[in-house]
Amino acid sequence: MHALSDPNRVAIFVRIAGAAHSQSCTAAACFTDRVIPKSSLSLHFKILREAGLIRSERHGVEIRNVSRWEEIEVRFPGLIPAIVNAYIRSAH
Repeated sequence: MHALSDPNRVAIFVRIAGAAHSQSCTAAACFTDRVIPKSSLSLHFKILREAGLIRSERHGVEIRNVSRWEEIEVRFPGLIPAIVNAYIRSAH
């Protein structure tokens, strides 16, 4: 729950979860009208990874991220959709 308590991390997670393919860390840097500094972005990805919400894989010099939404949904049905929907409602 802590990992998704920060609006920036929820936005990053929603972007990764909604993507058709894995997302690079730099692709998430500009997800709204503001840019997240690289140092903060690294911390956000670390927290999401350690919470088990995303999986990061190295592809050359780039790190690609994929959502673990389906795995979490099996274990905690409805939790992630509830958090994501609350975020989307508050963002509009």
